[in-house]
This record gives sequence, C-alpha cells and structure tokens, in this order.
Amino acid sequence: MAGEKSLVLLDFWVSPFGQRCRIALAEKGLEYEYSEQELLGTKSDLLLRSNPVHKKIPVLLHAGRPVNESLVILNYLDEAFPASPPLLPADPYARAQARFWAAYSDKVYEVGTRLWKLKGDAHGQAKKEMAEVLANLDGELGDKAFFSGDEFGFVDVALVPFAPWLPSYEKYGEFSVKEKWPRLDAWARRCGERESVAKSLHPPEKVDEFITLLKKHYGIE
Repeated sequence: MAGEKSLVLLDFWVSPFGQRCRIALAEKGLEYEYSEQELLGTKSDLLLRSNPVHKKIPVLLHAGRPVNESLVILNYLDEAFPASPPLLPADPYARAQARFWAAYSDKVYEVGTRLWKLKGDAHGQAKKEMAEVLANLDGELGDKAFFSGDEFGFVDVALVPFAPWLPSYEKYGEFSVKEKWPRLDAWARRCGERESVAKSLHPPEKVDEFITLLKKHYGIE
C-alpha cells in the first residue's frame, strides 16, 4: 500500500497502549518499522522530539511526521489508509459510540494501576471502581461476539491489550472476571485467537513480572 513503508512505531514491549497500535496495524495489513523505547530510564531524543508534550509512547511516525496517543493513532490509521480494512463502523452514531467506549476502556488500566499501587481506603475504592468499570464494559458487550457485533473492531482493539493485565488486577483486587463477568472473559479469549492479537500481546506472567518491576521502581512493597 502506498506510503505504508514510511511508518515507524515508537513503542515499549509491554505497553497496552502501544499494543493497540500494533494490533491495528496488523489488522490493516500495514507494514511498519518497530522502534523500542526506554520507559523507565533516559528517553531517546527521537521520542522527546516526536512527543515533546507528554514525552510518552506510543508515537506513530508517518513520513517523519508524529501522531501521538494510541486512540488518536487508531483514528488516524483509518483516515490515512482508507483502502485498508476499517476499524470504525461506517454509521456516524456507531462511530461515536465506538470512540466513547474505546476511551472508557482506559479506565481498566487507570484503576488497575491504583489496585497495585495503593493501600487502605484508596485501595478499597479502586476495587469498587474496577467492579463498576468491568460491569459497564460487560453490559455494553452483552451477548455480542465483539463490541461492534460480529466483526472485530475499534473498541476491541482498544480494550483487548488490557486482557493480560487482568490476572494481576484480579490478584490485587481479589476478584475473578470469569466468575463475575463471564461474557467479558469469553470475549477476551475470542480476541486472543486472532493472529493480530496473539502476536501483539504477552502472557499474563510477563505482565505480572513487569508490575513487580514497577513496584520496585516506585518503592512500593
């Protein structure tokens, strides 16, 4: 596809936000160069130049021009490569709903981080919020195969990278997705059967090891 070989993804191996981009690029059949970045140490000049505001990955470079933030990148890929399979539905209302739930899915990571970082009342509040977030996502999914229906799409790409983090969140939050929200659990397994997802995500054990590393980095016992 014209222009696709000028794509470079600045990313970090375990980042669920970067994995969104990797899954989207694979679903669209777009070739790109992967550039691993440092997350906890000194950040590269390329990353700092490409994202001077947040100084974070992921960043998609298209012909040298940076596009920042994972959901912005997903939208950009749909617009910049219209001949590739779309992530968003064609109907404007359905597109708006997909964007809403994709943005809402960030709460899984945000609240999950609080589960392993915080203690006491703050930890208890995080447990309550996680239950609410997962219940809302389970309710939106309903009995559909994927969030948009029968086809894997925008919300699935946005949410599924958090699936390998859920076992750790379950451990710190003392809950079970399979027991409380079996439809969401089945959805995650269904998504994991897709080649784009399987090749982009890491086993939960690797994610848990990384969380342990983060706890040591932040001095959390």
